[in-house]
Amino acid sequence: MNDQVARFAWGHINVNVSNLERSIAFYEKLGFELYRDGIPYLDLTMDADGRPVPNGCARALGLPEAMQGRACIMQLGRGYPKLDLTEFRNHTGAKPLTSADVGIVRLCLASKNLQEDHARLSAEGVAFLSTPQSCKDGMADIAICTDPDGTLIELIQVDFRKWPPQSSPD
Repeated sequence: MNDQVARFAWGHINVNVSNLERSIAFYEKLGFELYRDGIPYLDLTMDADGRPVPNGCARALGLPEAMQGRACIMQLGRGYPKLDLTEFRNHTGAKPLTSADVGIVRLCLASKNLQEDHARLSAEGVAFLSTPQSCKDGMADIAICTDPDGTLIELIQVDFRKWPPQSSPD
């Protein structure tokens, strides 16, 4: 195993949100549960008033000093990565990226039954870009929904039996 690869493991994925409670309710529809009611190393809690991000942390994150926020950590199952939801109080952020942009544009979650999950989530008011679509040669079906702030969430049902064999590296 390459030493570079062994140095890292999954930690968390951060999604900045405009309304923490609304976003928690959305991600719970996807099966996430609350893991921690704050992010201790950033000194953020779910308190309604929010707290200032410590100056050193703000510098490390590229945030202006005196940035106030509130946050929680959610999980899907018991493993990693965790999902940090962070609401900054005195900052107006940019709109989330689209699939055509450069950078991290989607969070992808595997589904065992995409048609069923799409129907259930649609009935619960979750907005989708389209109904589930079959990809090349039926190797996967996907549907993209958006969280309350427009972050793209890809739901995918993969059929690995239809994938071509992988060539081995020389």
